[in-house]
Amino acid sequence: MSEYCIGLMSGTSVDGVDAVLADLSALPHSVAAAHVAFPDALRGELNALQRSGEDEIHRAALAANALMDCCAAAVAAVLRQAGIGRSQIAAIGVHGQTVRHRPDLEYTTQLANPARLAEATGITVVADFRSRDVAAGGQGAPLVPALHAALFRVHDRHRVVVNLGGIANVTDLPPAGPVRGFDTGPGNTLLDAWCEHHTGEPFDRDGAWGAAGRLNAELLAALQADAYFARPPPKSTGRDHFNLPWLERHLAPLRPSPEAADVQRTLLALTARTIGEAVAAHCGNATEVLLCGGGAHNIALRSELEATLAPRAVATTATLGVPVGEVEALAFAWLAREALAGRTSSLPEVTGARGPRVLGAIYRA
Repeated sequence: MSEYCIGLMSGTSVDGVDAVLADLSALPHSVAAAHVAFPDALRGELNALQRSGEDEIHRAALAANALMDCCAAAVAAVLRQAGIGRSQIAAIGVHGQTVRHRPDLEYTTQLANPARLAEATGITVVADFRSRDVAAGGQGAPLVPALHAALFRVHDRHRVVVNLGGIANVTDLPPAGPVRGFDTGPGNTLLDAWCEHHTGEPFDRDGAWGAAGRLNAELLAALQADAYFARPPPKSTGRDHFNLPWLERHLAPLRPSPEAADVQRTLLALTARTIGEAVAAHCGNATEVLLCGGGAHNIALRSELEATLAPRAVATTATLGVPVGEVEALAFAWLAREALAGRTSSLPEVTGARGPRVLGAIYRA
């Protein structure tokens, strides 16, 4: 079997598809990477489908088709960049776009049309990675800690990996013992949504707008009082829970209403402090923290995290040769290879499932 796989990730930031063509013959690493931004209409529809609405089954099917077309473009981009033909690729691992994540009700839904992607690319596609873990009583998330362990675990120090996606999650990598991980709460999702609502920009570049605001201690205390933060792992969450209406419910009682930039500054603190408190509570002996995900580019957020996580050393996965924007896509390439081989790839210590499971449904080329 070929040791080349392609991973495709479209996360809770809903900005586009990250693609990695991975060589999995030894330690997983990227051969080529690309990002295909969502057209505005698709991005708007994927955001709208986070909520119930008129004719949503039809709309979701059309959005899944458009999403797969973006995925096919991303596959073509990495093949072209690497100079590798499709016949050399064992599989594509496609995450799809999460529109509902309710493991408390025993389901999770990622929009995708894997058959369409297999037809468009002529490559075997593996999809639907989360539902088997949920069926086994797990959270179905996070799924990346197994790859974090393969890439970043060492036996002479205690590391933690923090993925700053739309939702933030941590992977605890002690020198010995089980790998653990869980979602801490909002990463970029509230920051991006508030920024777009007030400035029209899809994200706050470098965190500059938020850094210019003033922290509102009353709002921060109200946000941190959400029961999710105090729940013990295993746990996972999504935009079903942390979204603009959630934020606006906490803003409504405040008089006077905070300035928009002050809210953004407070959301920076919320992300950093909930991560810091989670690391302290559940990864207490860690001495190093590695950041990855889109939020690792946010200078203001990184500054907040460094202060919150001190005295632990904070760096990015790029310092170890893995660009921050490629880690999750690389994981889905690896998960696809494991599915083809019939190997379990879930970590029940992370998700709370009854045991390890083979993840993913296979659509043959």
